[in-house]
Amino acid sequence: MTSKPTGISGPAQHIALRHHLIDNPGATAAATAHRAFEMRFTSTPCGARLARRLVAVRLDAWGVPYGTDAHDAIVLIAAELTANAIVHGHVPGRDFHLRLDLHADARSTTIRVEVTDTRAERVPPRPGAVGPALDAAESGRGLLLVAGLATRWDWHPRVDGPGKTVWAVYEVEHDAWLVRLADEAESEGRDGSVTLEEVIAQSGTAVVPVGR
Repeated sequence: MTSKPTGISGPAQHIALRHHLIDNPGATAAATAHRAFEMRFTSTPCGARLARRLVAVRLDAWGVPYGTDAHDAIVLIAAELTANAIVHGHVPGRDFHLRLDLHADARSTTIRVEVTDTRAERVPPRPGAVGPALDAAESGRGLLLVAGLATRWDWHPRVDGPGKTVWAVYEVEHDAWLVRLADEAESEGRDGSVTLEEVIAQSGTAVVPVGR
């Protein structure tokens, strides 16, 4: 389980959608919340550790709190992808690039992790080829873990030069009461819009805005 660093503040119970509604007065859940973070890191164990830590901090700030299953799973996915990048995608003098995206609406929150390296001749197997046969290899174990945690994953050639991008998506379905609110709003002609007041009233949890 990931632990919360000292000095990182945030409510114990919150979701990304609530942050969106708080940060955008007058908005409703019909509008999709979007957050993005990207950064280059040195292709070293230190760079991979820093990337993992920043993913953990950013998720918490976006409304996926420390100590939740989603937070732990996404951080572990990021750790495995960055570890593979520095071991199997390392090119002397070249960095790896990490991008983290979050999309949230009334029905689900989707987080996408992308790690890009500059080594083109070593590529991972496709998702359908990952299985027990690869378990003997270090990269196989990592990809098996990613496959077990992520909703889906794959890779594609790097678009702006040699190398590849390995990505994984993790989806979290929201509580049934929030989905029900969205369905009721849609049936009433509100395009699935759910207001902040409805979210707070149904969840029974005070919402405190935190930094992005």
